[in-house]
Amino acid sequence: MHYRTLGRTGIKVSPYCLGAMMFGGLGNPDHDDCIRIIHKALDHGINFIDTADRYSRGESEEIVGKALKGRRDNIVLTTKVNGPMGEDANSQGNSRRWIMQAVEASLRRLQTDHIDLYLIHRPAPDTDIEETLSALTDLMRAGKVRAIGSSTFPASEIVEAQWVAERRGLARFRTEQPPYSILDRGIERDVLPTCERHGMGAMVWSPLSKGMLTGRYRKGKKMPDSLRVKYMPRQMSDERSLDAVEQLIPLANEAGLSLTHMAMAFVMAHRGVTSAILGPRTMQHLDDLLAGAEVRLGDEILDRIDQIVPPGTDVGLNEANYNPPAILQADQRRRPAGERAAA
Repeated sequence: MHYRTLGRTGIKVSPYCLGAMMFGGLGNPDHDDCIRIIHKALDHGINFIDTADRYSRGESEEIVGKALKGRRDNIVLTTKVNGPMGEDANSQGNSRRWIMQAVEASLRRLQTDHIDLYLIHRPAPDTDIEETLSALTDLMRAGKVRAIGSSTFPASEIVEAQWVAERRGLARFRTEQPPYSILDRGIERDVLPTCERHGMGAMVWSPLSKGMLTGRYRKGKKMPDSLRVKYMPRQMSDERSLDAVEQLIPLANEAGLSLTHMAMAFVMAHRGVTSAILGPRTMQHLDDLLAGAEVRLGDEILDRIDQIVPPGTDVGLNEANYNPPAILQADQRRRPAGERAAA
């Protein structure tokens, strides 16, 4: 396994990052099996693990903590904060109050005294970014966090966070964790160039577009019995995505590759990507992903992929990118009815 520098932190990480979202009740509830998967990933040279407090309500962190006993010092460990962790209105978000509570709980579940990379899982429009960065800076000064970053932030908010950090003398985001795949290329327009401009590492999630690029989901064929279909039936049956998949599969076959391996190699080929997050639920999933680690795509294949899904475009309904409140709530973008006329 080759290693890359995570932004300008000086930290060396594997190009594959082991994502732990599927470890626990959300995906694989067998702790021992999950630990075996983690150990196999480490044995193959992966030194980068990503989890979050909200994954199975902390269970994922607990599994990772158990798996890293005796191996913690050699691992770059990432976790995240923002999502709801209880019924209380303040048990979520990006406030100082919640971050200070959440980090202690994550440290306890992970059985460690520090987090190598602590990410803000999503933006919080109700919280000043200065409030968030101030709390994270204090955690770094206390030695509980080594570096900080964002996840699924739009380019404008990445830039604002960099500006506020410089203006206020606070620690700055060193990484961004955006969604990126052949079917989800919107970040090529702004997020990835912004990360490169500010020296930020990019650890991308959903490189298989939530499973759409495994080849299991085909146009005109019965949908498999999977968690994706159960929880995201609309996305997994989206016609535009399936049309693109039907064009990508012959291209992969022509190159002697599985669609999965071609999709992972596509992500790894982008100059702005530091690591791609793998999200295996089973040992079989991990074995398949590791088998494609040495695949390199030539310019001809990349050019043909560009013809199927043009650079900078998102296909279908993956709905991976962050949507601000004005997109999700009509009252956030519409004036009161009596104020809509020009005269």
